[in-house]
Amino acid sequence: MTYEGSRRTYLTGLEIAAIDYPFYALIQAAMRKADDNNIAKLKGMYPLVWAELYDRYNAPGGYLPGEEHDQEN
Repeated sequence: MTYEGSRRTYLTGLEIAAIDYPFYALIQAAMRKADDNNIAKLKGMYPLVWAELYDRYNAPGGYLPGEEHDQEN
């Protein structure tokens, strides 16, 4: 497998980093976008992040049992 980077990818990475998202939010976003090969790698590296993403994806509104529902829209 080869990595097909580009200047656009690099610049997009700069834009994303400038927003200062939490690290694990970025990992969850990568998991959502990953192909089969890369999701397997990410799951192996971050099993707890994958478990939370899976649980929240399958929970109404992303709320896990016992979490209070906030007032966000």
